[in-house]
Amino acid sequence: MIEEILSLGFRNIELNYNVTFDLLRTIEPMIERGDIAVSSVHNTFPFIDDPDYGTDSVLLGFDDETKRKRAVELMVRSAEYADRYGAGAVVVHPGEVPFDYDADGELKRLYADQGPASSAYRARFLELAERRIERSGVYLERISRSLEEACDIVAKRGYRVVFGIETRARFHQIPTIAESASIIDRLGGAPVGLWYDIGHGMMMERMGLYENDATLLAKQGKVAGVHIHETIGLSDHWCPYVHSGNNSYFDRFLPVIEAAPIKVYELKAACEPETIEASHRMIVEKLAVRAKERINEASRR
Repeated sequence: MIEEILSLGFRNIELNYNVTFDLLRTIEPMIERGDIAVSSVHNTFPFIDDPDYGTDSVLLGFDDETKRKRAVELMVRSAEYADRYGAGAVVVHPGEVPFDYDADGELKRLYADQGPASSAYRARFLELAERRIERSGVYLERISRSLEEACDIVAKRGYRVVFGIETRARFHQIPTIAESASIIDRLGGAPVGLWYDIGHGMMMERMGLYENDATLLAKQGKVAGVHIHETIGLSDHWCPYVHSGNNSYFDRFLPVIEAAPIKVYELKAACEPETIEASHRMIVEKLAVRAKERINEASRR
């Protein structure tokens, strides 16, 4: 997999939560030789075969204090690996507002069958969104406390990493952009930022959970990194511009890509080398045009 990434001309790689200890034994020599650099590590890292600490769980918001403490320990372990490899961030799925049934799946089925503007979708969405808001406070409090504890440990150990809390792909998952801002502000100066997953943001905007203002996000300076991919309908991890066939819609996300200190493509296997290269070329060219325009504007002042 890494050899294929290198063949595309990329050298910086995010190591995600599917990387096992066995895989690490083959990857670490590549890092030590300087064949690759690690941009970021995705919690929980390395892989742990327990859904309680997987990517779609309550995780940092567990009511069970033993489980919550274990989630903090595992996140600190991810930070240890990130620091060891010289990565700048740990990407974290902090948690969710649990429902006793698949609320996200229900909404997505209504979205597909009747459309987001239908009365059935809007009524059900508003009902579930109200429940989400009512229940979210306690989980946001626990997540904030867990991050604060992890940051204290990381600071004592001297790890130079940022925790990036990622915008998610399911209606009930934390954080929304507003929730991320609330957590970051509460932690006041701790090494925690928003990991802005662009494709997920597009999905949640289409479903009605929040709107994306990438220019505002870029100006706020709270973005730790970005996952770059495009969503077609509610299907994510496609190559920007190329798979949608729209040469301008994704432009609205260029400001936050430009501002993000860490930029990671997060593309699915269906993205062929040719489409990845074409998409990458378009993004780079568009960013170069933006940079040139700023230089010209500055010279006119």
